[in-house]
Amino acid sequence: MTPEQIIDVLRQAEVELAQGRRVGEVCRGLGVSEASCYRWRAEYGDLKVDQAQRMKELGRENARLKRAVAELTLDQQILKEAAEGKY
Repeated sequence: MTPEQIIDVLRQAEVELAQGRRVGEVCRGLGVSEASCYRWRAEYGDLKVDQAQRMKELGRENARLKRAVAELTLDQQILKEAAEGKY
């Protein structure tokens, strides 16, 4: 499920819970486990769809930057070893 879909499910669950239904009933009706519902609520509970999209975008950017740092660190180590004559 995408974050956008999860947020939609959580909003629907909130409406049903406000109508007096129990968490277990709501989760079964939505086709998700209670554990997933609680986990999603902790992770996405206060987010709007555009915020979730931004969070996803930042996660991709963070992964890209981590790869770049890893590659530069490796290049630096190779150059250092070559300069010391340990090749």
